[in-house]
Parts: sequence; C-alpha cells; structure tokens
Amino acid sequence: MRKFCLIGHPLGHSLSPQIHKKLFELSGVEAEYTLNDIAPEELSQKYGFLDEFEGFNITIPHKIAVIDYCKELSEGAARYHSVNCIRGKDKTGFNTDAVGFTKSIETLGASLNSRVTVIGCGGVGRMICIEAVCQGAELTVAALESDVPLAEKVVEEIKQINSSANVKIEVIKNGALENSDGGDLLINATPVGMFPKIEGMPCTEEVVQKFSAVFDVIYNPRETRLLAAARKLGKKAMGGMAMLVLQAVAAHEIWYGAKFEKSDIDRLISDMENAI
Repeated sequence: MRKFCLIGHPLGHSLSPQIHKKLFELSGVEAEYTLNDIAPEELSQKYGFLDEFEGFNITIPHKIAVIDYCKELSEGAARYHSVNCIRGKDKTGFNTDAVGFTKSIETLGASLNSRVTVIGCGGVGRMICIEAVCQGAELTVAALESDVPLAEKVVEEIKQINSSANVKIEVIKNGALENSDGGDLLINATPVGMFPKIEGMPCTEEVVQKFSAVFDVIYNPRETRLLAAARKLGKKAMGGMAMLVLQAVAAHEIWYGAKFEKSDIDRLISDMENAI
C-alpha cells in the first residue's frame, strides 16, 4: 500500500486525513495517510523515517526547517522559503498553500489583478500579500500598529520581486480596520473570528461595504462574522475550507499526477464545511 503522511507539532485534531482519504478514493488509489507528530528538536533525526513515504505534507512548525531535507524547491517554495508538500521520490519541496489560495480566489469569482486589501501580514498573510502582487494586485496591507515593522518587511520583499509594485500599508489603530479606500477584494489573513473566539471581526461592516468580494482564510466556524456581514451586504464571500481542500488537491497532483472533476472537489469542500 502506498504511504503518505502529515508532519507537524502539535497536530491536535486535523482534517487532513479525511480530505486526503477522499481524494485517494476519487483517484482510485489504495493508500494510507497518517499523522506524525514530530517535535522541532526531533525533525532532523526523523529525516530517514520520512524516506518511507511517497509524499507528505508539512504544517507548523516545520515548513522552513524541512527545507534541509529537500534536494530541490519549486518556484513557489523558493519564493516563500516555505514548504508544505514534498514529493518523496525526488525530495522536491513545494508550496501548495499558494496554489490553494489562488484557486480559491478563482472559485470565489474574484481576481487578484485588482484593488486588494489584505488584513494581516504574518505567516499565511505574507504569502497572500506576495502572491497577490505577483498576480497584478494594487495592494493595501492592513496591519496593527505593533505589526507595522512586519508589514514593512513584507513590502520590502514585494519590492525585491517587483520594484514597481503598487503597495501601501494601512495601520489598524483600534483592533479592527475602520478606515479603507475600498476596492475589489478584501482578504482576512488573521485568526480574528476563529473558533472558539467567534465573536471577533477584523474590520467594520463599513469597510466590508466598500469591497465587491471577501475571502476569509478561517474555516472554523464555517461562517465567520466577517463572512456573515459580507453576505448580508450582498458581497461575494468565501471561507478558508476551499483553500485547505485545494492545497491538498495540488499535493495529489504533485505526488502521482492525480486528476479530479471540479464537481467532485466542490462537493468535498461542501462536505468538509458541513463537518465543522
């Protein structure tokens, strides 16, 4: 039986086994997908163990450290200096988070080649900011005053990739974004509103009103306060489950050339949302 896995620490309750099991079923591939909790100090000693797998996913806190295991990096993995998927046969590292994100925006019916505001710039927010500009966005990075140095670092990275990039920083002064010039797409890349603190909202409804579409990286709860506000105002809105599923789809395409029907993936996204 073909072997795949997820490594991270701590793993807790992960949806990955359910998602990958269904993708293997859809592909007609007989495989097992396991969770392997590996502490940071154990990772380098476990590299030999990882050779047993045909492919594996990587989550926090190993996305950078696991690069030492890779013989080669994809363009995206090199750009973000972050690996969340490895093809075992050649030890090539990939970043499928970016793929899951861009495909989610396509599914939403929005475009990154537009006026985009991203709330948050750490972790996944950094990737989203850089990817948005690479796709042609006129970008506003909204960050808490304490995170302005981090936002400035992201802007610096963006300028190194594209010196003519149109990007600016908006400072959040009262815990939630209250002022915005608006635009086409608003993205929440912070944990504000995530279970169990579901009452949080990263911006005001007045800000939401100024955008055509809203994407929230949070997938638990299925409908955050931000998404509820966006739908109430008649905006296109999508949560983060699509991104989670689509990055897993990208991993199967990398590992063994899988092909999926869009209708099957749409159904899987809906099923996983209902499972929350």
